[in-house]
Amino acid sequence: MLEIIVLPLLTMVTCKETRAAIIAVHKNGFTGKDIVATKIAPKSTIYRFIKNFKERGSILVKKASGHPRKSSKHQDHLLKRIQLRDRSPTSGELAQEWQQAGVSASARTVRRRLLEDGLVSRRAAKKPLLSKKNIRDRLIFCRKNSEWTAEDWGKVIFSDEAPFRLFGASEKRVVRRRKGERYHQSCVMPTVKHPDTIHVWRCFSSKGVGSLTILPKNTAMNKEWYQNTLQQQLLPTIQQQFGEEQCIFQHDGALCHKAKVITKWLGDQNVEILGPWPGNSPDLNPIENLWSILKRRVDKQKPTNSDKLQEVIMKEWVSISQDLAQKLIESMPSRIAEVLKKKGQHCKY
Repeated sequence: MLEIIVLPLLTMVTCKETRAAIIAVHKNGFTGKDIVATKIAPKSTIYRFIKNFKERGSILVKKASGHPRKSSKHQDHLLKRIQLRDRSPTSGELAQEWQQAGVSASARTVRRRLLEDGLVSRRAAKKPLLSKKNIRDRLIFCRKNSEWTAEDWGKVIFSDEAPFRLFGASEKRVVRRRKGERYHQSCVMPTVKHPDTIHVWRCFSSKGVGSLTILPKNTAMNKEWYQNTLQQQLLPTIQQQFGEEQCIFQHDGALCHKAKVITKWLGDQNVEILGPWPGNSPDLNPIENLWSILKRRVDKQKPTNSDKLQEVIMKEWVSISQDLAQKLIESMPSRIAEVLKKKGQHCKY
C-alpha cells in the first residue's frame, strides 16, 4: 500500500520533493519505520525530516543564520589553484591575489577556505635537493634491492659521519612561557658565534649499535683517517656482531669513501660493499634517524664544553637499545617501496 502512495511521488527526485513525499506519507498515518522500508532516503534523513516537521509544522528548511558566503564554488576552486601553483604565499598575500579575481575577503577567510580543502600551514620539510642524476641513481638502487626482505637488510652495517655542536646550535626548541617571560633564563636557547663542533663516525646494524669514534678537534675525515677508522672501529664491530657470518657494509659516496685505497683495503679484508649508494639520499639510510634520536638525547643533557659533550655522546650512544636499532633496519623495505612509488623523490623517513 505504502509503495503505491510513494512511487508516484518519486517521478522527479530532488531533495525538496523527497522531503515533501516523506511528510505526505507520514501525514497519511505511516510511521518512520514504514517509510524507511521503501528506501526513499537514508534512515537518518527520514527521521530528521519527520522530527523537523513535528517541531516546526512545516516542510520548509529553516534559513541559515549568519552572513552569506562571500565566495562561490568556482571562486573557491580558483583560490585552491592559486595556492597549489605556489605553496609559499601567506594567507594575506593570497587574499590580495584573490581580490584581483573579484573576491574581497580577509586573510582569515582565505585560511578557512583552504582548510575546507585540507590545506593547512606547516613548516616546510628540509630535504636535500635532488638532481636528475640523483633521482635516476635512487631508482636504480631501489629497483636493484626491491626484493630484499627485512632479514636481508639485517645483514647490513650502516655507517655515517656527522657533526655535534654545543648548545644545539642547529636545532629549534619550543618552550612554554607566560607573558613577559620571553627572555627568562629558562626560556632562552643560548647560542655562540663559533660553537665547538665535534665530528663523529658511527655504525649500527639490526644487532645493535656498533663502534663510535670521535675525531680530534679541527680534524677532517680524509682517506687516511677513514682507513684508520675502519681498521679500529668497523672490523671489531663486524667480528662482535657477525663473527664468521657474511655481512655487507654501507657507506655513502663521500670522496674519502670512494678513494681507490679504501676500496682496495675493504676488498683485502673481504668486506662486501652495498652500492653504489645514491647521492643526497639520507632518507634511505636509517642511521640518519638514529642520529636524530642521539642528538635529541645529547641536547637534553645540555653539555657546556667539548669534553662534556664527548662524554655525553658516548654515554647516550651505548644506551640505544637493540630493539630500536632493529626497528629502524626493518623499515628499509618500506623506504625502498616508497621511493619507487614516488618515482625517485623523497620518502617520509
